[in-house]
Amino acid sequence: MHRLREVLTSGLTGSPRPLYPGAVALVVRDGSPRPTVVVGDALRYADGDGTELPSHARVAMRDDTVFDVASLTKLFSTTVLMTLVEEGLLDLDGPIADHLPSFGATDRRSVTLKHLLSHTSGLPDLLRLWIDWPDPEARRRAVLDVPLRSPTGTAFEYSDIGYIVAGVLAEQVSRRTLPELVRERICRPLGLADTGYRLSADRVARTAATEFQPDAGRGMVRGTVHDENSWSLGGTVGSAGIFSTAADLARFGETLRRGGELDGARILRDATVAEMCRNQLPEGIDPGFQHGLGFRIGDPTFMGPLAASGAVGHTGFTGTSLVIDAARRLVVVLLTNRVHPSRTWSDIGAVRRRVAEIAAADDGPLNSPAPGERPA
Repeated sequence: MHRLREVLTSGLTGSPRPLYPGAVALVVRDGSPRPTVVVGDALRYADGDGTELPSHARVAMRDDTVFDVASLTKLFSTTVLMTLVEEGLLDLDGPIADHLPSFGATDRRSVTLKHLLSHTSGLPDLLRLWIDWPDPEARRRAVLDVPLRSPTGTAFEYSDIGYIVAGVLAEQVSRRTLPELVRERICRPLGLADTGYRLSADRVARTAATEFQPDAGRGMVRGTVHDENSWSLGGTVGSAGIFSTAADLARFGETLRRGGELDGARILRDATVAEMCRNQLPEGIDPGFQHGLGFRIGDPTFMGPLAASGAVGHTGFTGTSLVIDAARRLVVVLLTNRVHPSRTWSDIGAVRRRVAEIAAADDGPLNSPAPGERPA
């Protein structure tokens, strides 16, 4: 893991700015975790210009630092929705209008859960909910009423709006809130004690800061969701809002790598996980990668060499990523706070690919932790 530490440390410097204040990486091979690699700070800056806090006010990164995982939330939402499919409460190929009446008119009638989870619904990528609508109820109506941007099933467009709709759908059919569903169907059976929506007060102190957002009236965001749309809807939507740690995400990833079961706890059937990891894009749609249900498949932009073996995974805008390579029996977690203090500072695609490359090449036995590395 020395090479991994070198790569993560290199991101603490850069020109004209560092790639991130801090990072945590954890690689699990065939169920055995390598030492967790931790560098930098969870909180370093006072404002969006990069004014550094005095040393006594900074917070060092730790192996159990809690991160806003941003769009990795979509993998948790997908998992919850697939449990509802297994129970017969939802049909992957049935119109969501059966449960959400606003989708019952015009061309929106054709939208199914499979379309939402594979980003082929035709719904737009984003709405500026926190700016253009005055309150959560109006924002929710806007999401459920928004027109399609393209005919369903004819194009791939990564859509946060589609996943917000998917979260509403899960709540509608289960009569449970999304935080309850994630807690009861994923976190509790797998023992993910640091994962979920809306952090408890004791966890905020070990949370990585994200962005300075004065335009939204928020200041430096830490301990609440970074994504403005999620924040404007209360922080508990299907697209973003979950917080987690490297160890919890690795355990979640290992569960899916093993077909939905880990240590006697089963959250999904083998066949369901296989369907999530199968390409769902209609013939003729090629965005440069394949896409399953929730999972991106074989995307070299963040998976590096793991893409060639059909690895699945996802990234998060805040600087997070999870990659699962069944062929190599690998789970790779990379967590950074690259939007601290500003989303404009960096692109960490090269670091993600380099971490994947190191994980792919690391076929040796487990080693004792090197200085500065912590056992998972």
